[in-house]
Amino acid sequence: MTEAVAVADDVVPLFKGAMRRLASAVGVVTAEGPDGVTGMAATSITSLTMDPPAVLVCVNRSASLHACLSQGCAFNINILSRHQRDISSAFGGAVARELRFTVGAWTPDHRGLAMLDDAQANLSCVVDAIWPYGTHSIVVGRVEAVRLTGEVAPLIYQDGTYL
Repeated sequence: MTEAVAVADDVVPLFKGAMRRLASAVGVVTAEGPDGVTGMAATSITSLTMDPPAVLVCVNRSASLHACLSQGCAFNINILSRHQRDISSAFGGAVARELRFTVGAWTPDHRGLAMLDDAQANLSCVVDAIWPYGTHSIVVGRVEAVRLTGEVAPLIYQDGTYL
């Protein structure tokens, strides 16, 4: 077994390696801003509290979605199932931003925002708070509506691949 210890300048590559060892469910976060509909794949989604129902999402400040969320817009989290790798890849950057919503079946929710029809779950949220930290922002989304479909069979991402 190889053992590596990082200090100071060496910590970033080993930190990336450590984080790749975490298995995470994959979601697609969608919103609509002045430039139209936008979305990104995300693995940094977690529940925050049940009272009020809220989630945390971490978004790179260079992502097109960030500009919309930083204005306090409404957004959806679409939790992917294991057969939706193509959607994850598209929203992870394999498909140009303007073509991403051609992958998968999307319909407007009660607010007119893009919602993935056959996602395992859809969370309709509004931005409650946002804090910048390094290259990302930590977004608190207050959950206003939830839709569940099908069995529990999440798409899991770990070490650069889908499980």
